[in-house]
Amino acid sequence: MNNFILALVSAVMLVAGTFAAQADMKHTSPMAGDIHIENAWTRATPNGAPAGGAFVTLTNNGKMADRLIGASSDVAKVVEVHEMSMDNGVMKMAHLKDGLVIEPGATVELKPGSFHLMMIGLHKAIAKGDMVKIILEFEHAGQVEMMFPAAQLGAPGMDHANH
Repeated sequence: MNNFILALVSAVMLVAGTFAAQADMKHTSPMAGDIHIENAWTRATPNGAPAGGAFVTLTNNGKMADRLIGASSDVAKVVEVHEMSMDNGVMKMAHLKDGLVIEPGATVELKPGSFHLMMIGLHKAIAKGDMVKIILEFEHAGQVEMMFPAAQLGAPGMDHANH
């Protein structure tokens, strides 16, 4: 009888440990292949705005370069990978037609005033607190669906501890 109780207790502990591990996994950041994805966010937009930006941090944990080649969302006609830069005091924005390279071991932060996702042809305004679904597409890692919480209009960043 003691062996039966010991086996039963062991089985219960194994199952409990499996559930605990699964619960812990739900709190990890998403991955697309070797690309670790974190700190996804967007901004609220004014009514009638034709476009909005989305931002995220990408880390390549693999041994070969990958490339963010595009994205899509049900809130916009098209989502493009863009870069903002300054040229003789003039801010310029360019669509990165070949995508954004993420070298092995590198972290690339898409943020205001730099690389970002441009949601063009918004179907509706994005309000603070909205969750915007964006599907990121990588050359090697494939696609991953992400939820981007919306910060207030014009926010320079987002406190992810509260989201």
